[in-house]
Amino acid sequence: MTWFVRTPASSANLGAGFDVLGMALDLHADCGLGNAPEGAQQLDQHHPGRIAFEALGGTGPMWMRCNIPMGRGLGFSGAARVGAAALAAVQADGDEALTRRAPEILAYTTGLEGHGDNVAASLHGGVTAFVQGEYVSIPVGPTMVAATFVAWVPDVTTSTDKSRQALGSIVDRSDAVHNIGRSIQFVMAFVNDDPTLLASGSTDRLHQMMRLPGVPGAPEALDAGVAAGAWAGWLSGSGPTVGFMCTSENAKTIAAALPAGGHTKLLKIDTLGCRLVSDSQGPVTPSMDSRMRSA
Repeated sequence: MTWFVRTPASSANLGAGFDVLGMALDLHADCGLGNAPEGAQQLDQHHPGRIAFEALGGTGPMWMRCNIPMGRGLGFSGAARVGAAALAAVQADGDEALTRRAPEILAYTTGLEGHGDNVAASLHGGVTAFVQGEYVSIPVGPTMVAATFVAWVPDVTTSTDKSRQALGSIVDRSDAVHNIGRSIQFVMAFVNDDPTLLASGSTDRLHQMMRLPGVPGAPEALDAGVAAGAWAGWLSGSGPTVGFMCTSENAKTIAAALPAGGHTKLLKIDTLGCRLVSDSQGPVTPSMDSRMRSA
């Protein structure tokens, strides 16, 4: 049996939850040992996944097969680093290492990324909050599990580092208070399984107003998706992707309303997070305990 580590993509920030909230999505990076199979890439020493693999003690050749677009705000680098670090842990310590060494994987990949909102979601799945090294798994009710995340992915890329340079170093107190309140409301939408809380819960004053104008078509996409019936929309990560939560029945209508200059993906929340998978039998170990914390 051939096994590999599968790690989901993520949408981070989630509107008002800047550098805190993240959501795992069912696009994946698969990492395995040995020579690359068909459709996979052999990773060299410069790839962020290979760097994470070696840092956690991984040895020998490794590969990655990935359908997460790079530089689009869907957590490619975070998923690559989490998956490769998890692969190294399993190589060294066996199947149980994915759970036992999860705090170490989270801490190290957060250091590489510079923020933990996206890696926490990719590692643990579902919707997560990450603050100063600690993560919390947010309950996701049946309405939200069944919902669709519509991603409008522009034909341009965004550098997270450059995007952060556009943000001011000083935050007005009223803006900070606004985001605290709205991010709590956003979390409660998932805790209470109540999508009506998402719309105002995703409004942001800390980063989207600076970043959206830099992405051609993004402000128009955000308005169009909400007008077409999405519960809420936000700039995914640092962009350029704009994401919307909606009912599955309305997803195609929303996708059709979005502007040209990009393509759409209809995705689901990945509730499993990083896990071992076999080529023929699906997951070979259970997902990590959602109650785990990293110190």
